[in-house]
Amino acid sequence: MSRRNFLKTSALIGAGALASDLAAPAAANTASAGETQKAPTSAMSKPIRIRMGGYGPPTTGFSLALKRIGDRLKARFGSDVDVKYVYNIMDLAYRGEDILWLVEDGVLTLGYQSSSYMTDRVPDMGLADLPFLFPSAENARAAMDGQLGQVLSAKIEERMNYRILGYFENGFRHVSNRVRPVRTPADMKGMTIRVLPSKVQARTFELLGAIPKILDLTEAIQGVKDGTLDAQENPFANTVTYGVHKFHRYHTMTNHFYLSRPIFLHRQSFDAWPRELQVEMREAVRDAVAFQRDLHVKEEEEAAAAIRKDGGEIIELTPEQHKAFVAAVSPIYAEARSQYSPELLALVNM
Repeated sequence: MSRRNFLKTSALIGAGALASDLAAPAAANTASAGETQKAPTSAMSKPIRIRMGGYGPPTTGFSLALKRIGDRLKARFGSDVDVKYVYNIMDLAYRGEDILWLVEDGVLTLGYQSSSYMTDRVPDMGLADLPFLFPSAENARAAMDGQLGQVLSAKIEERMNYRILGYFENGFRHVSNRVRPVRTPADMKGMTIRVLPSKVQARTFELLGAIPKILDLTEAIQGVKDGTLDAQENPFANTVTYGVHKFHRYHTMTNHFYLSRPIFLHRQSFDAWPRELQVEMREAVRDAVAFQRDLHVKEEEEAAAAIRKDGGEIIELTPEQHKAFVAAVSPIYAEARSQYSPELLALVNM
């Protein structure tokens, strides 16, 4: 392990996270790495240690949902489980994307991350990144809780060392920028914009005339602050959580992507647990997903108010303006039909 990763792992453990796998390298990013892992002792002896992590402040809906999971487990199993949290791994000098290997290597037991971060390992996850895929949050939730989510979960588990138990809602995303109001695709021409590590997302903004840059969240926040990025895209709640609204005046309700955040557990730990703990964790996650989604609606409303309070301008597109954005990215759908199987496309009515 490099000194940098050793120090980062040590800091995480100092915050109360799982200490069973200090030697796990950050670069263990293949499915075969998981196949050689054994369940840590902390997953098989009482108290069973459960370390949950994310990349947001303790006040976000995601963090509150983790706490809700932990509280339910403690209420059911008492001293037989030892639950602790690292709500924001970025406070410990990690990158947002590090949550993937922290769970896959067993340093953390449970985490979440936007599905786009998995597209390099699980290419079929790119389907969920297609723009304007879902007409409403209700439609998207039904898809992720139904057959689409089941198929994508199976594909993740085939290639990554996880058990997928559900999907938090990251929600519909909007464009914010420091340059000018965006009402048409032409207004985005030449803007540098941060996107998640997804070829589909990068292609979407190329079609809109922007210059997409794939950056980790830590890099994106710095780029917003120092002005090297013109724009970014996020739900309003994320934009406010990360302080972007203090640097971007213009916020356009494009609703271009709907993203979910898979909730994943270290496979060997989960599989080694007693059946009753596995069942209770599944039920706790199901309850927490509903809780978080309800909070997300309120968080979006509060974030929009915060944007306006700090002098930001929220631009609501007319139906005609919205159609212009859909038309501009339409070539990506033909490209998708050549990239994904007919069975997978049928799950999103393509």
